[in-house]
Amino acid sequence: MATATVDTVAQDELFTVNPDLGPPPEEAEPREVAVPAGSPLAVRMRPRSLDEVVGQQHLLREGAPLRRLVEGAAPASVLLYGPPGTGKTTLANLVSAATGRRFVAMSALSAGVKEVRGVIEEARRRRNYNAENTVLFIDEVHRFSKTQQDALLGAVEDRTVLLVAATTENPSFSVVSPLLSRSLVLQLRPLTDADIVSLIERALADERGLGGELTLTEDARAHLVRLASGDARRALTALEAAADAAGATEAKTIDLAIVESTVDKAAVRYDRDGDQHYDVISAFIKSIRGSDVDAALHYLARMIEAGEDPRFLARRLVVHASEDIGMADPTALQSAVAAAHAVQFIGMPEGRLALAQATVHLATAPKSNAVITGIDAALSDVRSGRIGTVPPHLRDGHYAGAEKLGNAKGYRYPHNVPEGVLAQQYPPDELIGRDYYEPTQRGAERTLHERVPKLRRTIRGER
Repeated sequence: MATATVDTVAQDELFTVNPDLGPPPEEAEPREVAVPAGSPLAVRMRPRSLDEVVGQQHLLREGAPLRRLVEGAAPASVLLYGPPGTGKTTLANLVSAATGRRFVAMSALSAGVKEVRGVIEEARRRRNYNAENTVLFIDEVHRFSKTQQDALLGAVEDRTVLLVAATTENPSFSVVSPLLSRSLVLQLRPLTDADIVSLIERALADERGLGGELTLTEDARAHLVRLASGDARRALTALEAAADAAGATEAKTIDLAIVESTVDKAAVRYDRDGDQHYDVISAFIKSIRGSDVDAALHYLARMIEAGEDPRFLARRLVVHASEDIGMADPTALQSAVAAAHAVQFIGMPEGRLALAQATVHLATAPKSNAVITGIDAALSDVRSGRIGTVPPHLRDGHYAGAEKLGNAKGYRYPHNVPEGVLAQQYPPDELIGRDYYEPTQRGAERTLHERVPKLRRTIRGER
């Protein structure tokens, strides 16, 4: 019985060597190819060994999974997850070079199932005929469709290829579960300021880089570090642009003006560990307290541009929402907390929008310091010894023996009266008549300004 011809290819065929194909040709070129002199500085300065890698020590210390993989002791496929410029491509190259494997790089932006099938078939041929293993590096793997990711499963399972996939997206959401279960997920961290300084200094001195022909002023270096934001590629790209500008004027020193002119981004005079840090955040808070929304946004922008930790900014907004607004606008705290969550969830630069929204809300909100005044007055009394004992009728009466101690006897349940408020002693004897919270007549507290005295008179039996 004749069977209709179908053009589709079963998944198993992706991982089977065509018997009609002979062994792969011998490679004439050497495994290590020199990087052209005209390559970008970030490419020329790519680490050639683990000793040149900066950062990621949590993955590269002795016995750590990535170091063992590079040294050939752990032939497991890995998913490198981290922000741009943290060394994902570099580490993939080191995995290949240090273990003598053939290295094939693909980008999920341009490759499809056909290209994946071709790499896997060639990898199987080389393994079967030459005992040569292949490292397949796929950049931006999260951009592969589910079908494209599924096409890798068999080859990863039987180690036809050692997959090193890089992604800036959380693989738990962007990579199919079967591929996740067959791979180690290693999270790379943004480089520290010290790491970026180390990279810049090496690029200035190394023959592959600028060969010691230029020097860098301290403020220019600090600005490059701020521009980098933990991204090695961004730091070296900015340095290369500044070096080109210096060369055009035959300058031997790269100063702040040269860096600013090449990256089109002015340096913000702001020291996260010095006076400027405290001065600017102080001006930020006082501008919000003074209801100057424009000044508040200015200082927020200065801190964002200078690389201030957005979580620090969010925390200050949360504090300010209760300290200077409080019940005058109870939604201010909600707005500040939402901004803090948004910054944590989406990061920067998009997080600037949530910070700005909260800043506008807080700056334009009616102001009251009644909350902080009230709690601080209460704390002052407690610290000075004005504590007293809890009135018997308010004590816990749910445990055995509580009734014999007189606990909860005489307690009046407010919901039993139509108003929901009744005369009853709540504070200790020593604090009867002590008022802590004094609402203002601003914003939503205007209602409380009228309501709280009435509540006190009812509770204290003064009406």
